[in-house]
Amino acid sequence: MEKGDIRFRKVIVHIMDSTVGIPVLSDTLLDFGSDFGDFLREHIYKVMSTDDKKSCEFQKEESVVYQQLLPLTEAEVTDETFVEASQQIASHLYGIMNKNIDIPSADFVVALFETDTMKYLAMLKMDYKTSYTHQTQSDAFGNTNEIIKFRAILPTESQKLSEAAIVNLYDFSISLIEKKYDVNGVKTNYFSKLFLNCSGALSPKTQLAIVTRAIENVQKKYYNDSEQFEVQMETKQVIHNQLEETGIVDVPFVLDKVFKEKEEFKQEVNEKLEKYHIVADTQIEPQAESTTRKFAKQYLATDTGVEIKIPMEQYQDGEHIEFITNPDGSISILIKNVGHITSK
Repeated sequence: MEKGDIRFRKVIVHIMDSTVGIPVLSDTLLDFGSDFGDFLREHIYKVMSTDDKKSCEFQKEESVVYQQLLPLTEAEVTDETFVEASQQIASHLYGIMNKNIDIPSADFVVALFETDTMKYLAMLKMDYKTSYTHQTQSDAFGNTNEIIKFRAILPTESQKLSEAAIVNLYDFSISLIEKKYDVNGVKTNYFSKLFLNCSGALSPKTQLAIVTRAIENVQKKYYNDSEQFEVQMETKQVIHNQLEETGIVDVPFVLDKVFKEKEEFKQEVNEKLEKYHIVADTQIEPQAESTTRKFAKQYLATDTGVEIKIPMEQYQDGEHIEFITNPDGSISILIKNVGHITSK
């Protein structure tokens, strides 16, 4: 989905301020002119393109939100139908927020939009930010300009939302981002579990982090300190090459390359992954450059305080960097073929 493909049909905003005690529900639609429309498009695109996004499905019989979405699947949705559905959804969310004070207050934007092929509903929870603005006080003696702290500032276009869901109204698939908050003393993904009543796979970013951490833990268990940095660099190189060639991290392929014939090591990694419901044949397909960027360089830090950042291409070619194991077990790093050095 590209930003330019998004065509808004109906937009409404409800105020979800926990300090008020009741939600302030709107009865009328918003005017989504060019500036505000671009603001919404940017946030919807961020949800759809981030690797923090989860793909989920409704637990239909238990989901209040799913039941409210059914009238919105009609070819023609009236303003009254949309407003009522959005109010019911917002009231359901506010009830959860009101029982759990750690969930931040927000404006809740509900938007019905289309692309060339599909119809979607966006539910964007825009948590309030605290910032400063000016205020003018006028009296008989003139004007006084003051700087005041203002609590209900919405996230800017460049900021990421903490909770949002985009529902495909054809198959009811959900693209979801969320953050855990305390619910009855337990950190909980309330947006998916309590509000939407949906479940699904971990996000690509989370899956990739779990896989790399599981491999690293096994390497730390079976390799001594002098060997660990080499095998960890090799792991990053294997993942980088896969991303460059296919755009996908094939977990079995990575394990075969990293551990070669050590089947017991691979089995131990797979056992760790099973705890997170990541099966042995998982393929991870990250979309965002921010997720893959860390595999494009090797970052090394020595016990003497020296830090080195090596582009993966130079690490792989062997012409610019060499690691030498000394007789006493220490390691020397030789940087070769340097034409120019700049101090930063």
